Amino acid sequence: MSTENLPQSPEQPSRKPRVAVVFGGRSSEHGISVVTAGAVLRAVDRTKYEVLPIGITRDGRWALTADEPERMTIADRRTPTVDELADSGEGGVVLSVDPGSREVVYSEPGSVPKALGEVDVVFPVLHGPYGEDGTLQGLLELSGVPYVGAGVLASAVGQDKEYMKRVFTSFGLAVGPYLVVRPREWQRDRSGARRRIAEFAGEHGWPLFVKPARAGSSIGITKVESFEGLDEAIAEAQRHDPKIIVEAALRGREIECGVLEFEDGPRASVPAEIPPPDAHAYYDFEAKYIDSTPGIVPAPLTDEQTAEVRRLAVEAFEAASCEGLVRADFFLTEAGEFVINEINTMPGFTPISMYPQMWQASGVTYAELVDRLIQAALNRSTGLR
Repeated sequence: MSTENLPQSPEQPSRKPRVAVVFGGRSSEHGISVVTAGAVLRAVDRTKYEVLPIGITRDGRWALTADEPERMTIADRRTPTVDELADSGEGGVVLSVDPGSREVVYSEPGSVPKALGEVDVVFPVLHGPYGEDGTLQGLLELSGVPYVGAGVLASAVGQDKEYMKRVFTSFGLAVGPYLVVRPREWQRDRSGARRRIAEFAGEHGWPLFVKPARAGSSIGITKVESFEGLDEAIAEAQRHDPKIIVEAALRGREIECGVLEFEDGPRASVPAEIPPPDAHAYYDFEAKYIDSTPGIVPAPLTDEQTAEVRRLAVEAFEAASCEGLVRADFFLTEAGEFVINEINTMPGFTPISMYPQMWQASGVTYAELVDRLIQAALNRSTGLR
């Protein structure tokens, strides 16, 4: 492919900050990441920033893609892929791991590598493993490139539902009953693992939710009504993660709250409520993204409940050492207690996603949200902080 039209570094020393929007990735949330990237690309203020879209294919290749957000949408109930957007089927993008250089280089077989200039900040809109879990953040720390969102530790904690719950419990936040089945246990002693789950169900009742421990977007989750459906549910979860988590069903309302870092510290948005979807057993992937089940913003809560869930959302943000942004998900139980279910360090970020909607209702538009996150990343150093 010709490199004549690739974005180049301006010759003038004074230039707009260059933002690399990195998306796609190797996880099962690849398609939703592409949709998120399209929304971010549409919202970035081009009078303030240069933009370099970089997609990561399902097999891990970093590809230069066209800056065409109109192609990054769900069509015919199908999500887009980076392979469909890549400028070349073989060319690759490399980010230097030398912290003294933020140079991005493009190369393809049979051609001389082409320098694309330096990147000032990365906006990683990857969801799930190999992107949202601290792996990409570690690479960016090695490269010395500032980036939007949580650091290595917070990203890893936010991705692993077991350790997330352990951290929250240690900080005094209420979590629901759960147990974890690790891959070695399932391989060596399946009868023992089944027995543990049966005892858990005997204590907490059916249904149970069987989930991949380190996945998001409700992918791989099964609502299990009896012991007979357990093995199939475990197999489905293990398609996405060999480690699974089993959670008791909590009776109550699903409440979400966004947290955003401001100059004076993290603040919480107005909360939202996720009503039970009519056509789905629970708020699963299709209800979220394909059928776009609408949330209620702001949530119909009392003033006291609103204040409490906002306080707890910020507490969760701080407990996991988060930066930039978080969506915190809670259950408001029938007893009136807020129980935290999980946090997302890179939540769904399309304009119809709950996180931007909650901030829109709190007075921060989608474009302002994107700009604030970029500015916060530019003002934050890499390394220990």
